[in-house]
Amino acid sequence: MTYQSFGPYTEARRLEPAPSAALLQRAATIGGTALSRYGVVLGFLILWQVSASLGWVNAAIFPALDTIVVALAKALASGQLVGDIAISLQRAGIAFGAAVIVGIPLGLFMGQIRAVERALDPILQLFRQTSALAIYPIFILFLGLGETSKVAVIFWATLFPLLLATIGGVKEVDSKLIEMARTFGASQTTVFARVVLPASVPAIFVGLRLSATTALLLLIAAEMIGANKGLGFQVMNAQYNFQIPLMFGAIFLLAALGLTANAALVALQHHLCRWSIVAR
Repeated sequence: MTYQSFGPYTEARRLEPAPSAALLQRAATIGGTALSRYGVVLGFLILWQVSASLGWVNAAIFPALDTIVVALAKALASGQLVGDIAISLQRAGIAFGAAVIVGIPLGLFMGQIRAVERALDPILQLFRQTSALAIYPIFILFLGLGETSKVAVIFWATLFPLLLATIGGVKEVDSKLIEMARTFGASQTTVFARVVLPASVPAIFVGLRLSATTALLLLIAAEMIGANKGLGFQVMNAQYNFQIPLMFGAIFLLAALGLTANAALVALQHHLCRWSIVAR
């Protein structure tokens, strides 16, 4: 607290910091937050660059980051990866969309009707524990090496995280809220639409984020087998031709797509579930 004198009177007044000082303080706060969150990642990237540049590691196998960035930029500028990005997003998007269409309604249905859940849970657990890559040859036998088998195996792996998260979200709805709604004369449909579904949305978004990550992971594996387009194919093709910087560039590109999808879902969740965030 500082004071200013005005004639015979003295008025206590808090002097506001100068605009430049306030901006510097805000920038320092933001920088400190970003450093505490991303400092380890930044340190890892710096160590990577220094290790490759100074010869601490074999740069032919573990190239420097600037070399990777240059190789990726050239591939994107030449259009080499543009078609692969499009086909990969198409495969993952179709499988993810199908999982949403099937998984969320089925999860809401199974979570509401316990008899159905008890009947289907054993086979659901059996299928969930079966690796999608282990049964990928079965999809190939029935559907061939084309797009259908790739989309099917990604759908298979993507469905279960979303389905189980939706079932769990419905089952964890506070029973007192349901009883209160029924006490006020709400019908079963109204209870579901006004109580069960909104309360399940946060858990559903957890399943959506897990499923989106799973879709990209299975996409890479599916495109490494019997494919001639896609980012997964480009990773394997670059490795076979010993284009190691391009291989790492395609891997980083896949990671960027995954981070973008996750950030989009988080933003959508914050928009639709603001009540849940405030409640926390």
